Amino acid sequence: MGFFMPVTSLLFYTDMFLKNTSPFFFLIFLNCLSLNASADLVAQRWAQVNKPTQTTKTQSIGTYTSGCIDGAVVLPANGIGYQVMRPSRNRAYGHPDLKNFIIKLGQTSTNQHWGSLLIGDLGQARGGPTISGHRSHQTGLDVDIWFLLSNHANSHQLSNDEREHWSAPSVLLKDTDYLDPRHWSDTNEKILAAAASMPEVDRIFVNPSIKKELCWHYYKEDWVRKIRPWWHHDDHFHVRLKCPVDNTNCQSQESLPKGNGCDSELDWWFSYEAKHPTPNKLITKPVALPKLCTDVLKK
Repeated sequence: MGFFMPVTSLLFYTDMFLKNTSPFFFLIFLNCLSLNASADLVAQRWAQVNKPTQTTKTQSIGTYTSGCIDGAVVLPANGIGYQVMRPSRNRAYGHPDLKNFIIKLGQTSTNQHWGSLLIGDLGQARGGPTISGHRSHQTGLDVDIWFLLSNHANSHQLSNDEREHWSAPSVLLKDTDYLDPRHWSDTNEKILAAAASMPEVDRIFVNPSIKKELCWHYYKEDWVRKIRPWWHHDDHFHVRLKCPVDNTNCQSQESLPKGNGCDSELDWWFSYEAKHPTPNKLITKPVALPKLCTDVLKK
């Protein structure tokens, strides 16, 4: 979430810092406020644009964490095998490749009787940074899909109230690294396998415990390599598509490491260091967007 501070609170904390910290750390504090405020203002400009640009050829521009999209398409709220959640966020936009991926996965889910996929964030109308601090999802090539498989959603079109207020439960047993059988089943594994097996998918982010479970069951399967452990992601999985071949201004992420990721690389995620991450730097500067994104925002 963005950093906003009322004037009264700012005065209080300024006084506190002056009394209890060195001038050096007080300057760091003010710099952090300034950088966060600057990032928030940029994100607000992108969030205020609620319509995609009109173009004959969609282009994803920049990186997944610093970019935009020219000519995004919107994913319909309902489709075969899927329903879009949180419509008030207005983040159902993406590259046509992403829309087609979701439609294909929904169709597969229906054909295999897996249930209705609940779709979370794609991206904003023109991509870019969000006011909620979502660092990725900026080029129209990312989508969050809930692990929740609801019998009600399988047989009913959800109401707007349900879409806004349902929550996605964690698939982990509370305060453990173990999967909760009430919220995790082999159907979830099959959905991940189907998604990761699609050639347009670059990688899928999940909680490390989910990756570990898949390693036990599908160690020799090629698609397991695309399943990447990441912090959180215990209530949804995050699909990232490859840059489309003809999108020359789209910057791919680094290639996946060799192997299936079921070795010491995975073990690290259960270490103290991984479970207690600390910032590498006291000040994190906002990432500059590509110059082409300035034109996209102005269109």
